[in-house]
Amino acid sequence: MRQTIPQRLMQQGARQGDRPALWYRVQTASGEVWKSIGWRTYAERCQLFAGGMLAEGCAKGDVVAIVGNNSPEWVIADVGAMCAGGVAAGIYQTLKPHQIQYVAHHCEAKILVLENKGQWEKYLEVRDELPHVKRVVMVSDGEDLKDPIVMTFSEFLDSGRPYLDELADRFKSLEGEDLATLIYTSGTTGEPKGVMLNHDNLHFTANQAIEMLGSVAEDDCVVSYLPLSHIAEQMFTIHLAIAAGYPVWFCEDIARLKETLIAARPTFMIAVPRVWEKFKIALEAKLAEATGAKKAIVEWSMGVGLKVGMQIFEKGEPSMVGGMKYGVAKTLFFDKIKEQLGLDRMKIAVTAAAPIGRDVLDFFMAIGLPIHEVYGQSEDCGPTTFNRPFAGQRRLGTVGLPFPNTEVKIAEDGEILVKGRHVFQGYYKNPEATAETLVDGWMHSGDIGEFDRHGFLRITDRKKDLIITAGGKNVAPQSIEKLLRAIKGVGHAVVVGDRRKFLSALLTIDPEQGPALARANGWPEDPAALVKHEAFQAYITAEVEKANSELAKYETIKRWTILPEDFTPDTGELTPTQKVKRKVVNDKYSAEIEAFYEGLS
Repeated sequence: MRQTIPQRLMQQGARQGDRPALWYRVQTASGEVWKSIGWRTYAERCQLFAGGMLAEGCAKGDVVAIVGNNSPEWVIADVGAMCAGGVAAGIYQTLKPHQIQYVAHHCEAKILVLENKGQWEKYLEVRDELPHVKRVVMVSDGEDLKDPIVMTFSEFLDSGRPYLDELADRFKSLEGEDLATLIYTSGTTGEPKGVMLNHDNLHFTANQAIEMLGSVAEDDCVVSYLPLSHIAEQMFTIHLAIAAGYPVWFCEDIARLKETLIAARPTFMIAVPRVWEKFKIALEAKLAEATGAKKAIVEWSMGVGLKVGMQIFEKGEPSMVGGMKYGVAKTLFFDKIKEQLGLDRMKIAVTAAAPIGRDVLDFFMAIGLPIHEVYGQSEDCGPTTFNRPFAGQRRLGTVGLPFPNTEVKIAEDGEILVKGRHVFQGYYKNPEATAETLVDGWMHSGDIGEFDRHGFLRITDRKKDLIITAGGKNVAPQSIEKLLRAIKGVGHAVVVGDRRKFLSALLTIDPEQGPALARANGWPEDPAALVKHEAFQAYITAEVEKANSELAKYETIKRWTILPEDFTPDTGELTPTQKVKRKVVNDKYSAEIEAFYEGLS
């Protein structure tokens, strides 16, 4: 019988005992400190959570929906649900009440785990529209809520103690094909869909990742900070961590990421491109302050890092002279800057979920911290292809080689198709979407790509994002948008022009880089004033023309406008994983888009 992640957790609890599994911050009278939960306690609390589900009468297959920041309680609820033969469904914590209601009602959640009073107030707005919810479990603030549906997290765990014997039978009945978790898609093209992943999907993916990375062990660690409602963070924080037995450090707020990295000194890190871009912007500003000998060291080291680092990245060994130079740069610069970031133990840095600019990849290569692109989707537990940290198995500018024991091929229309044990069961209560995505065992990714002559995959665009101009040209907007986002001061870029005579672009001001650029040039720092400033407009025009020079004529941007406010998940233009919701942008800025084409017949 194939193992499951909950079974692996029980083994880790028995084997590792009190060795730390989960690290979290606690406020004490003397200040903030880090505390840990050991593996044995981690396993016990997951069993108690499962017992709490039995106390509420939850049957096998019932759903626990979780709304909150990354925390030990989040993963205990998730794994606890699986221990009971139930199903976990993460809900992104910044969603609006009606969005939370949609997911929780769609999956018919019986238990709702909420972070705090803020999430409770959202629940109250839609309570009457959630008839399936039998119990609300509060991670914090629960003591103050005098409502019969509420239990604190510790009360819920305590309620499970009398049911541990009954739980043992339920636990033994777990099968690889049983549904384990629901990952709700970000809803870039409509209502979110519930991706059904079973126990075997998750366990297989974790095992293959360990084998692929070559060395994942108990002395490794990760920082958990991306939304746990997303499969990539779940894989690193929950499934891979349990399978390999390494500890997790929780960063409950991305604003505290740097200090958490310094405390944890992780060996693996996954980030979306926007996080790497923000690191780059901050580091560039810091490095620009160097003068004299320090400036010379920085510039020389980064030159060596890019040139020699590329040789090491792709070929494994630099030339003798190059290796000597790289060693000096490592001592003088790379080691110091990585230590300041808390990344001095890093084995592999990963980027996923969206396209990343080559300028970002080159920058991190130049400071001795190469980033490995990974490609995949929730529908195959996260990885379709992977740039592995070994010579000959990674290539900058590609998304890597197929995941182990996975078939990846390109359809006649260019779509990427995937087959393997990590491919999902289908979309929850959505047979039409399932039939469209799963055809003869092949998952249709919706992405367009191509393999290079070495077998590395390149993503060229989203199938549904392709723009067809009035002249009949097929245009991949994402490659153009990468060029536009590389313009200093620009946050996001969205290319428009479907069935139009030419392409145009909506640009946004980067909230950090924009004001810094304005200060350096004596322009107004207020975004609303900056976007109207004549010199800034001239600068953007010149930069757009530079981007156009790298494009085919039919791909060039003829008109553009720059918006003073950047896109965010809170304002609705971005998903929780920083993907642009094109339909939202097109609807919200329809007036600006129509203005591009006014007066044209």
